[in-house]
Amino acid sequence: MPPIRVVAAVASRRGRYLVCRRPPEKRHGGLWEFPGGKIQTGETAAAALRRELREELGVAVPRVGARLLSEADPGSAFVIEYYAVTLAGRLTPIEHSAIAWATPAELAELPLAPADRVFAATLAVRPATRRAPAARPARSTPRAARPPRRRSPA
Repeated sequence: MPPIRVVAAVASRRGRYLVCRRPPEKRHGGLWEFPGGKIQTGETAAAALRRELREELGVAVPRVGARLLSEADPGSAFVIEYYAVTLAGRLTPIEHSAIAWATPAELAELPLAPADRVFAATLAVRPATRRAPAARPARSTPRAARPPRRRSPA
């Protein structure tokens, strides 16, 4: 069986990386992952990232950067390709049970999916230097996304 290509988005903001908790009913349920999904027939990696992040998190992906790593998922035909991305919009966990921004040290403490654990270990040694530029400040500890602050009328 030929490998099944999967893309994973590596979004970073001030030294923190976006990770999402997989739903319990899916493969690696309850584990954290870099968001993404399978590349469909005839689709490019960039198009798959844009589609998957819109479906899973409700955000746009205006820039897809370099492929940072390609890693086989143990016990499956999946090969996960990690790409630096820039996100635009408000993150909404549509398909995930939680989202967080975590430092490489915090990623080492999270229960990550197996291939994502391998990728996260590379961040502890060398941050993703070919990542998209930071978009806005992140919180000091990994936390589930909060609803946006409401502004009072002027």
